[in-house]
Amino acid sequence: MPSSQEVVDLESSQNADDSHFEDLLTHLALSFVNVEPLDLDELLIASLRRSVRFLGVDRSTLGRYDMLPGQLVTTHSWALPGIEPVPSPVAESHFPFMAAQIRAGHALVWDRVAELPAEAATDRDAFRQLGLRSIAVFPLTAGHEVLGWLSFSTVRQDHLWSRDQVRRLRLLAGVFANALLRQRKDLELNAAMAENLALRRRVEAENAVWREQVLHCHDFDDLVGGSQALRRVLKQVEQVAPTDSTVLILGETGTGKELIATAIHQRSRRAERPLIRVNCAALPATLIESELFGHEKGAFTGAISRKVGRFEVADGGTLVLDEIGELPMELQPKLLRVLQSGEFERLGSTTTRRTDARVIASTNRDLLVMAREGGFRPDLFYRLGVFPITVPPLRERKEDIALLTAYFVDRLRAKLGRQITRIPDEAIAVLMQYDWPGNVRELENIVERSMILSPGQSLLVDGLPTLAKRPSMLGCADDAADDWRTLSEVERDHILSVCERCGWRINGAGNAAERLGINPNTLRSRMNKLGVSRPAGSASRLGTAKAGA
Repeated sequence: MPSSQEVVDLESSQNADDSHFEDLLTHLALSFVNVEPLDLDELLIASLRRSVRFLGVDRSTLGRYDMLPGQLVTTHSWALPGIEPVPSPVAESHFPFMAAQIRAGHALVWDRVAELPAEAATDRDAFRQLGLRSIAVFPLTAGHEVLGWLSFSTVRQDHLWSRDQVRRLRLLAGVFANALLRQRKDLELNAAMAENLALRRRVEAENAVWREQVLHCHDFDDLVGGSQALRRVLKQVEQVAPTDSTVLILGETGTGKELIATAIHQRSRRAERPLIRVNCAALPATLIESELFGHEKGAFTGAISRKVGRFEVADGGTLVLDEIGELPMELQPKLLRVLQSGEFERLGSTTTRRTDARVIASTNRDLLVMAREGGFRPDLFYRLGVFPITVPPLRERKEDIALLTAYFVDRLRAKLGRQITRIPDEAIAVLMQYDWPGNVRELENIVERSMILSPGQSLLVDGLPTLAKRPSMLGCADDAADDWRTLSEVERDHILSVCERCGWRINGAGNAAERLGINPNTLRSRMNKLGVSRPAGSASRLGTAKAGA
């Protein structure tokens, strides 16, 4: 039986050990509080070193389960000089008993490896191959999750793990578990921040590229694109602009023929003089002659004063005759005379006047066919066609759609009050699939419509072929009435379509609110207002409380 003095000495020794351990535990816990993520690995190694020296063991390792499936990965380790490090990673199959116990949150302590139970025979053989004599392994548990393990071991001699020492090591494992959890959270946060930064830089770069290409891809104002087809047209513009030759611009409706005419004028030596336009299809035959050549007072009923015609106003400048194919046959000889000699008379006057107006004509009709069929004078056709330029339809220059879309978004943003800052690749893909019978003008209209329907900062283009039915939208057939819908009806159908595609999920990954670029509560409010409701039997897929639908 120990003497009273021996008992006092033992208690004093235990109190001293407890005090020293409390100092160690406090120091380690505080050191992890404000550590920078980049310094955490170094601090973990230093903490293992202090723990090994305090406990009087040979080695300590820290490992994680979530790095490689089926593998035990040592992330941090420290051993006394001359002690070999623990290999990493190793397969869990080498330590099946220990791995299962640790994953279940149980600590394993063995004074001698030889004492491992029979069901741990595989683990015992593996420990012996590593030269271990004693080992204590503790699960690193944080937030009801086992993140990894902390082990202490000896290789030189057996070690007796006292009850007090095991209790202390459990506390120590808790400190390391919190540090490991913080490291994982820091890594996840840094990864998320890096991803957000990369995404933001990508969006900024895309917008910068779009603006750069839209504004500076060429020297032609409002002529947007970089396709080979458009470059050929712009090359022709550069060739003919410095001359005074008559130009005939051919192309489908909406291809931008008026922009080509403007570009020719702006690059000619007449750029400082007026650019006058006359739409031959917009005026009745009885007035177009007066519009072009002018009239004297009393020349016809209603002519109460003298009027100067467009050819006189355009003297020294450029006269653009849009839709020249609609010019009445009876006026074509007079136009031919002006083109050949520059001479004409006002209506009601016998005085011959001269003009130095350069003529640029445009049409979406086949004038050669019209000439063969008697609808257009052949001599006027050949006189106008000195330098023909054919503007390609949008379906033949689809590579310009992205640039055109960005240009229209930039131009319409202030007008519509929409802060569209991003054009997703998915939107461009939808636009690229359409044939655009209305060409660039139709694209502009669709972009404007899409901006109105886009509630967020991303341009949403959905169901384009349905929204842009040309025969029903432009025709006058009785069955076209169903296609004339109000903005609320269009919005309702769009929300319904997106909700159906997303399985009526308002929240969560891939939800309808995310696709529409609005807050889930805002979506629910709009669904209530527009009368959008999920069909019966789909409640289980909604995954949320009543969505107001």
